[in-house]
Amino acid sequence: MRFLSKTNIDFISKQKLTGLLSIVLIIAGIASLIIKGGPLLSIDFTGGTVAQIKFEKPIELGQLRNTLSDYGFKGAEIVEFGSPDEVLIKTQFTGSSSEISEKLTLALGKTFILRRVESVGPKIGKELQSDALKAIGLALLLILIYITFRFDRYYALGSVMALIHDVLITLGVFSLLDYEINLSIIAAFLTIVGYSLNDTIVVFDRIRENIPKFMKKTLNDVVNISLNETLNRTVITSLTTMMVVVILFIWGGKVINLFAFALIVGVFIGTYSSLFVASPVMAYFEKRSAGPYRK
Repeated sequence: MRFLSKTNIDFISKQKLTGLLSIVLIIAGIASLIIKGGPLLSIDFTGGTVAQIKFEKPIELGQLRNTLSDYGFKGAEIVEFGSPDEVLIKTQFTGSSSEISEKLTLALGKTFILRRVESVGPKIGKELQSDALKAIGLALLLILIYITFRFDRYYALGSVMALIHDVLITLGVFSLLDYEINLSIIAAFLTIVGYSLNDTIVVFDRIRENIPKFMKKTLNDVVNISLNETLNRTVITSLTTMMVVVILFIWGGKVINLFAFALIVGVFIGTYSSLFVASPVMAYFEKRSAGPYRK
């Protein structure tokens, strides 16, 4: 299936413009993280309690927040969960399920049904935070080793630069929009890394195949030819993936809403980085090294 006819886009010539765009997005995200003191972490990492409650009739959230605050649930985050009579409460208050149930009953009476309650202690939260960072770091390290052995160190550098680029921009978007980072978002980051890497390896494979075929062309020309030859596949893959995650975002419900949003940003940025980050970075360092390829 061909979505695009044969193209002849000079991707490499646009690397200064796209590089500037990437730098601006990354700096904006990092600035937001610094100003806000880091990403907005969920109770998965900070410790606290999540309670899903269904009332007999719709309730005013401001009044509910004030009532809970009077009974020890300070700074509770309350959002509607699917319908006006059902809410999700996130609070730093910790305790056993029975203690939390008793506390809520004391605060709200018996006019609600407690759907679920989940608690995470601060120590467990810190361990999860550390494990999440280790998982992302280890994934990037193993990818670097794999690409180095499969291609060479400059291909590895290009692919890892693209992956770091994708994660930083996605994290920056979450910070700018004040969206919290939870365990499902970490899973989304790792999914983004895998998706972006898959696209990048397809392009790198085509570049490696084309180098012997176009011995008289420069490396930039070979990269452009390879990107154009794989562009149809890249666009179709991205569009079909995007359709699924957009559907999940719109109709998947509150539970996976942020996960789907992270994937939407990640698929878009991952496609962009496969075209404008990974290959140009690889070509730049290959030419500087004066290796086996032509300039």
